Amino acid sequence: MNRVHIKTYGCQMNERDSEAVAAMLRARGYRIVPDEDDCDILLLNTCSVRDAAEQKAIGKAGYLQQRKRRQPDFVLGILGCMAQNRGAALLEQLPDLDLIIGTQKFHQVPGHLDNLRAAREAGVPVGDTIIDIGEEAGSQNTIRDHAEPESGEERRVTAFVSIQQGCDMDCAFCIVPKTRGDERSRPADEIVAECRGLAERGVREVTLLGQIVTSYGRREQAHTGGVSPFVQLLEKVHAIEGIARIRFTSPHPRGFKPDLVAAYGRLPKLCPYVHLPMQSGSDRILRAMNRPYSRDRYRAIVDSLRAVNPEMHFSTDVIVGFPGETEEDFAQTRELFAACDFDMAYIFKYSIRTGTPAATMDGQVPEEVKEARNRELLAILEANSLRRTAKLIGRDEEVLVEGRDRGGSRFTGRTRGNRTCVFDAAPRLVGELVPLRIERATVSTLYGHLVPAAVGA
Repeated sequence: MNRVHIKTYGCQMNERDSEAVAAMLRARGYRIVPDEDDCDILLLNTCSVRDAAEQKAIGKAGYLQQRKRRQPDFVLGILGCMAQNRGAALLEQLPDLDLIIGTQKFHQVPGHLDNLRAAREAGVPVGDTIIDIGEEAGSQNTIRDHAEPESGEERRVTAFVSIQQGCDMDCAFCIVPKTRGDERSRPADEIVAECRGLAERGVREVTLLGQIVTSYGRREQAHTGGVSPFVQLLEKVHAIEGIARIRFTSPHPRGFKPDLVAAYGRLPKLCPYVHLPMQSGSDRILRAMNRPYSRDRYRAIVDSLRAVNPEMHFSTDVIVGFPGETEEDFAQTRELFAACDFDMAYIFKYSIRTGTPAATMDGQVPEEVKEARNRELLAILEANSLRRTAKLIGRDEEVLVEGRDRGGSRFTGRTRGNRTCVFDAAPRLVGELVPLRIERATVSTLYGHLVPAAVGA
């Protein structure tokens, strides 16, 4: 009873949490298996940002309960945001769960599983579902372990590094402060040591993660010479030998003060790609959302970053159909969305999240209106993306070779602007930064060939 499969829903933070849990379990002698049909223990690491995400995980868990009834020793657990949000109430729909583990308790998973295994091996009744969702001081420091590649796997040349947990922003539509707790940052020296260890294992690119990553250290550390703790951390990671690229997500527009904007001009390892959540282009709706910036301020941030580097690439988040959004409000969003010329965007139709201020606001927008507005922005995004990728055709772009593509016959990597590329390469080039001549482009993917003289072909 030691084969574990972890299925992850949601964001990059969840992916990082799952990887840390997997590494901790391997250290205890558990095997992480890629196929859920081969496991004895199945853990669902869940998302609560939208109701659809919760329903998807609940549906999956409900299906797995049938297996549990056929195999009484099969262990089923729910981790993460949905566990934190719903807690014991999950048992009303999923009475056969063995574990419900919240976002500050991922590091307790190995111990809970050890106890379950020991009880079952001794023939002792397990009893009630283990529910562990309480706050724990210092829990932000426990997401630090990285799984080694399995035998036969290519070495990993990119890694996520969690630097900050929680959110104090209280956006009217968002449940994250409830599911992830208050802002908490890790010590900089621990983060730097983690990144240095990754570099020693061959990692070339790190992505720093936080719920509001640009808020890193704002309560625990001092600004020095007008430089925020987050930018100070970027400087320290930048100095690590072997790390060739740095990215981060997700920031907040208010974090883009002059020191961070300037960092894109003086830290060459900091990739010219920014995920900058907009949410709305209407000042009235931004106020209702409790987003502390205006449309003009948002546009000024975009313009200042492009002034530092004209090659800057942007992605964003937008919510359409927020309560009270009028045609005029949406027109302002549409105008700003088009003007910012995004490479990529995550466009969401507003959905009620119980327990948030927006859930009880007047002026809930009909679904058909949300759908129409969603389609309008998607059409703008597709046109923008095609136009921007078309400009890359014929150019040489620096690409980090990450490994084989899903088909296994070609290789994949990303440009500094975070565009996915597919190309032919030799396995020896995994982990190398190589020039790729772009031959064709789709909305989201570039195709090309390596420049022979530069890669020793």
